[in-house]
Amino acid sequence: MTRRYTLLIILFFSGIVAHAAEPVNIIFIIGDDISWDDIGAYGNGKVKTPNLNKLAREGIKFTNMFLTASSCSPSRTSILTGRYPHNTGAAELHAPLPAHLKYFPELLKQKGYYTALAGKWHEGPNTRRAYDTLLVNQAQNGEGGEAQWVNLLKSRPKNKPFFFWLSPYDAHRPWSATTNGPQHDPARDVEVPPTLVDTRETRQDLVAYYNEIARLDHYVGALENELATQGLSENTLIIFMADNGRPFPGSKTRLTDAGIKTPFLVKWPAGIGAGQICQSLISAVDIAPTLLALAGIGAGPTFQGKSFAQLFKKPDQEFRKYIFAEHNWHDYEAYERAVRTKDFLYIINKRPELDNGGPIDANQSPSAKALKAARKTGKLSPLQEDALKVPRASEEFFDNFKDPAQVENLLANNTYSKQIQTLKKVLAQWQTDTGDTTPKHLTPDWYDRETGEALPAKDKRGEMPGAARNADRINAKGPF
Repeated sequence: MTRRYTLLIILFFSGIVAHAAEPVNIIFIIGDDISWDDIGAYGNGKVKTPNLNKLAREGIKFTNMFLTASSCSPSRTSILTGRYPHNTGAAELHAPLPAHLKYFPELLKQKGYYTALAGKWHEGPNTRRAYDTLLVNQAQNGEGGEAQWVNLLKSRPKNKPFFFWLSPYDAHRPWSATTNGPQHDPARDVEVPPTLVDTRETRQDLVAYYNEIARLDHYVGALENELATQGLSENTLIIFMADNGRPFPGSKTRLTDAGIKTPFLVKWPAGIGAGQICQSLISAVDIAPTLLALAGIGAGPTFQGKSFAQLFKKPDQEFRKYIFAEHNWHDYEAYERAVRTKDFLYIINKRPELDNGGPIDANQSPSAKALKAARKTGKLSPLQEDALKVPRASEEFFDNFKDPAQVENLLANNTYSKQIQTLKKVLAQWQTDTGDTTPKHLTPDWYDRETGEALPAKDKRGEMPGAARNADRINAKGPF
């Protein structure tokens, strides 16, 4: 009787250890064109995101996560490879990743994970090898790109851990005529960002945007319900983030926080305490090494980021001192680089003769037209005027605490001369270490900046930044 009782105890505790050692399931949700401050959990009191707010309450909210580009595919390819855009060989919009790089879902797949992508697939055909399943048919994915999420969870192999890259089309223009999920009223349910003018057209534009965010949020709730039904909630890590800022002038393609700061929510009941906030400075290149570390996989030399998994347990720890970002061609010729600390932001612009009103869908939007109409009356604030300004400053420096909207360029202020010189050197070192270049012949404008009409140069590419130094073969991480 005693021997049998002892055996039962051994088996019981062996089961606990086995359960604890089970690989974590990972669901990575990357929203399209959604600003960090257009989520309720980040202080927007108008947008209806109850499920994302719940995700924040039950996990950890990161308040200083930054993208390497405020541009769709360059941002995504950077996350997928853990590399800066000019180090991916795909620094410009729609450029595909080369075959020789490592993609982190591919390493999870090799480790025994079932890997799947559903929705927007914007990283190039070579990345197909990273996934067991690709669900990229837009009709099957639905207008918002979320229709297959629950089906994917139901149909996955039950004998493997899983990784899902869920990339909805929400909230990318053009807007859906109708959406499921909460609806918004233009008079009551909109926070007009300071980069835009408060008009009826702008509010209607923002309502359509909010409704797509709410649709995405609706499906996050459905996904969590299915996880609970299958008993998977405890050991499934869910991440929600976005690829760049809202598709409006003054946000998308910008290297200020309006463009490169992203919401980043993580829930994992088995590994993360609820209700935490992490203010540590983190780059999107750090995401891949982190998820690989959680799966027990060492990130190889091609990954330029570092794991921040320790912050899940100790969110008060400091992590990075610097984050870096770049703005390359996205419909229009561009070359900007930025380095940001918690305190300051420094930007260089090698095409100051050009405006930065955002990509074509932003600068031809109703909000942009309202902005341009208000400009004729001389009623724009400096922040609103900034999207239309020509020429632009070749260098900008901002005090992030005194000026969180990053309006006042303090480059000529002698009070900050030491900090400016420091960040100049750090940015130059990052460019040198990582093989960044400044091509003379960049990809030109494909569209007229005022009318949006296609130009003769459409579909013609220039030299990709980093190409002259084979930066896609350089693995140096740069300053950290």
